[in-house]
Amino acid sequence: MNNLDYIVVHFVGNKAYEENLTLSYSECILQSSLKDILGKALYSQFIPGSTCSFFHESRLELNEMYTYSKELFDKPEKIVDISQKIAKHLYVHSTHPKIKGGEFYTVYFKDCIVDGETVDAIGLFKSENKDTFLKVLREGGNFNLESEQGINIKKLDKGCLIFNKDRENGYVVAVVDNTNRGVNAQYWIDDFLHVRQRKDEYANTENVMAMAKHFITKELPKEFEVPKADQIDLLNRSLQFFKEKDSFDMEEFANEVIEQPEVIESFKSYKKSYEEEHATEIDDSFTISQHAFKKQQHSYKRIIRLDKKIQIIIDGNRDHIEQGEDERGKYYKVYYSTEE
Repeated sequence: MNNLDYIVVHFVGNKAYEENLTLSYSECILQSSLKDILGKALYSQFIPGSTCSFFHESRLELNEMYTYSKELFDKPEKIVDISQKIAKHLYVHSTHPKIKGGEFYTVYFKDCIVDGETVDAIGLFKSENKDTFLKVLREGGNFNLESEQGINIKKLDKGCLIFNKDRENGYVVAVVDNTNRGVNAQYWIDDFLHVRQRKDEYANTENVMAMAKHFITKELPKEFEVPKADQIDLLNRSLQFFKEKDSFDMEEFANEVIEQPEVIESFKSYKKSYEEEHATEIDDSFTISQHAFKKQQHSYKRIIRLDKKIQIIIDGNRDHIEQGEDERGKYYKVYYSTEE
């Protein structure tokens, strides 16, 4: 259960255009029914997934958002004063011409559940785009329609939830950015929040599945002659491994999925370069996150496209597909038992 306890609203403009230098704010007094609706709508935008933590290159306490979060968790009744500091911090980083001004919400939630633990949370949300809503007015026996500009609380542009957990390591932070493009992503995630991915089972599962997919589809064909059908077979076997196993072991994965010794060596070598390129570290063994698996499996495209007109989807036994060439050209032969 999550209970919206406090909410403060500011308007944060674009500093480059000298919008709202004074950062006006309003402390909202909400009816209990609206608190419940608003709390659930804001909180529901964060589906289970990868979480981040605040960090700083030299010392964690130098991360402004980490310091403000710690202050607010210790004294939630000071939300108005602390939210002004947070809004000013966001304003300082709102300098690119593409950044839109918008309402900025600081919300305090009580009794949120993360990793089976009940903790308080701070929600930060920004709405930059307005939607048009229709109001239906009934006057006597007639209906009138009016349009009104407003904010869709189920589709805010940017947000984060900071859970009061693992304080010494930068808290547990969940981030959503529905305008995750270029400078918009940089100023919200990197400049304003300054967070990085937490090293947990979700991150490990997500990273190793992404690495395996990229190795099979991009790197492997560079070193070995691997038909497209065999690449897809490796993708299917990888998915089957993550679906059936509770835990991941790098050696077990290599021996069961990749099998060939020379390809296994190439895979292990690629893991090192992948970690360096993506500034991450993947553990050799960890518990598999089913949330991460379900998300990543959709990126495993198992389709052979022929002459831009024919598609063969391989979602099963590779032995049912045979490839060859005759006087008419290249072909795939497909064996099957039943037709639907």
